[in-house]
Amino acid sequence: MNVFVFDIETVPDVATARRLWNLDELDDDGVAAVMYSKRQQETGGQSEFLRHHLHRVVAISAVFREHDRFNVWSLGSEEAGEAELVRRFFEGVERYTPTLVSWNGGGFDLPVLHYRAMLHDVPAPRYWDTGDDDRNFRYNNYLGRFHWRHIDLMDVLAGYQGRATVPLDQMAVMLGFPGKLGMSGAEVWNEYRAGNLKAIRNYCETDVLNTWLVFLKFQFMRGHLSASALAEEYERVRAFLGAHAAPHFAAFLDAWNAHGAS
Repeated sequence: MNVFVFDIETVPDVATARRLWNLDELDDDGVAAVMYSKRQQETGGQSEFLRHHLHRVVAISAVFREHDRFNVWSLGSEEAGEAELVRRFFEGVERYTPTLVSWNGGGFDLPVLHYRAMLHDVPAPRYWDTGDDDRNFRYNNYLGRFHWRHIDLMDVLAGYQGRATVPLDQMAVMLGFPGKLGMSGAEVWNEYRAGNLKAIRNYCETDVLNTWLVFLKFQFMRGHLSASALAEEYERVRAFLGAHAAPHFAAFLDAWNAHGAS
C-alpha cells in the first residue's frame, strides 16, 4: 500500500486581488472583504466562496501509508511559504508515485494546487504525465476523473453525481469517526489573520485522518481489505495517535473512542 491522503487549507490571495482591482489603499482585511463581496455579486448572493485561482495555500496536511510506515503531518514548517508547500507536495508525487486520496480534491484542492504551482514555477512532470513518459499512465493517471491514481472519495462515493455528494464531516460521523474538530474551513481566514497557523495545520491534519479512515472503509467495501486487515489498519492509526503527545491527536483518539467505532 502506497497511499498519500492530502488536504489543503487556503486564505484569500489578497496580493492578486490588489493587482486585479487596484486595491492598494486597502489592508488585507479590506481586500478580502472586497473579494467576498465581488464573489457574492457574481453568484447572485448564493455564495462568497472564492474562485479557485484566488485561494492561497497556507497548509497542506497528509497521511502517508507505505509498507509498515504510517505518518500524519503537515508539509513544511509553520514558517514555510506557499511555494515551498506546493513544491513539497509535487516532489512527493515525483518520488513515490503514490495513490492520491482526497475528499473533493478533484473539485477544489488539485485545481488550486495547479494554479499555485504555475504561479511559483513548480515542476510536476510525474503528476501531469498521461502516458507520454510512462505508458502505464495512459489509462491510469492523476488527471483522469475515472482513473485510480487519484481517488476523490467524495466524487467516487457519490457515483460522480454532484447532487449525491456528502460533506466529509457528516460522512465521517456517520461511519463512527470523529469528524471535524476545533474549527471549520470557514474560520481559517480569521485564524490566519490572528496568527494561529498551528491551529490551522492541526485542523487540516484531523481532516486527513478522517479521510484516511473513510478510505479504509471504502477499501474494505470494494474488497481490497479483509475484515482482519481493516482492523489492523485501525489499530495502526490508534497506535500512532496514542504514541504522539500532540493535543489534537489525543482529542481525535478520544472522540473516536467515544463514538464507539471499530
